[in-house]
Amino acid sequence: MGWFWADASSPSQSTSALSQPSHHAALPSSHPPLATGSPPPGCPMHKPTVDALNPSASSCPVKHDTPSSPSGCPVPHDTSSSPSVCPVPHGSRDAAPEKPGLLSKLNPLNYMFSDLSQTPAANQNIALPTSRDESSIPKGTGDGNWEYPSPQQMYNALLRKGYTDTDPTAVESMVAVHNFLNEGAWAEIVDWERRFGRGLARGWQVSRRGEENAPIELRKVEAREGESPQPTLVRFQGRPKDMTPKAAMLQVMGWMYPEKFGTEPPFDRHDWFVSRNVNGQEKQIRYVIDYYSGEPEPTGEPVFYLDVRPAMTPSGAAERLLRWGGDVWWRASGAEVREQKKQ
Repeated sequence: MGWFWADASSPSQSTSALSQPSHHAALPSSHPPLATGSPPPGCPMHKPTVDALNPSASSCPVKHDTPSSPSGCPVPHDTSSSPSVCPVPHGSRDAAPEKPGLLSKLNPLNYMFSDLSQTPAANQNIALPTSRDESSIPKGTGDGNWEYPSPQQMYNALLRKGYTDTDPTAVESMVAVHNFLNEGAWAEIVDWERRFGRGLARGWQVSRRGEENAPIELRKVEAREGESPQPTLVRFQGRPKDMTPKAAMLQVMGWMYPEKFGTEPPFDRHDWFVSRNVNGQEKQIRYVIDYYSGEPEPTGEPVFYLDVRPAMTPSGAAERLLRWGGDVWWRASGAEVREQKKQ
């Protein structure tokens, strides 16, 4: 997981980490600089969409009803979206088929409409680009990479979702932020797969000396054993209304100890299903991604925090324990100090 800055002064984005390594995720060169300062009107990316926790509402920090706020992702992922518009489609949770024959119009991987118009919307006062950038995320089908939406598709999708007050001049920046976050999430997944794609023993070899030394250990392991096969993104699901157990626990801790753990809940959640090659056989690994908004930079650039990890399956839990537990043990046991003394 890592922090991702949207820097308006340069197309190259800088990142840092909080307890875990961060990965550089640059915006595509064709994108304009990201908007700074206050987010544009109607931009849902900057509106928290997980309203499950509100300490002021009751003595319990976790509400037990289902929030009704829309997804924080700027591309509406209901049944009016395109399957190849965004590498993180949100499935069919928000809109169930109501008419006979509807499923024939949907992508079987994510139950979304197979096309989204590039035609300018009614009363649209400026022309928006219709070109689409290719992501670095390979499709699970093996036929290339997922494509990002064009600004015109993004605008049409926002209107369909109900964001009728969206400023068309802000859409290009919104597309850039959307793409930037997805690239950052994929970089985190690729790093995890490089460690654990060939088993827990390999992952421990990389993680045993803490996150600070993990890149060095990873290069050593790859020099001896070779690189792990390239993962691919098979399918995906957006679950903005379902708070992960980890995010809920962080909110409880923030309610109990606000000065130390206080943070806003994630504004979105995605589940990505990644194909991992295990001894010549394909295995699907579910990754969970929580999207947080951080405090803006003093210059006004927005900051986003992505918490990316395998789901809490038996194998995913073991990988998380080895990676994060190894880092905690390395620092808490004084191993770093002992190693420095030896040197």
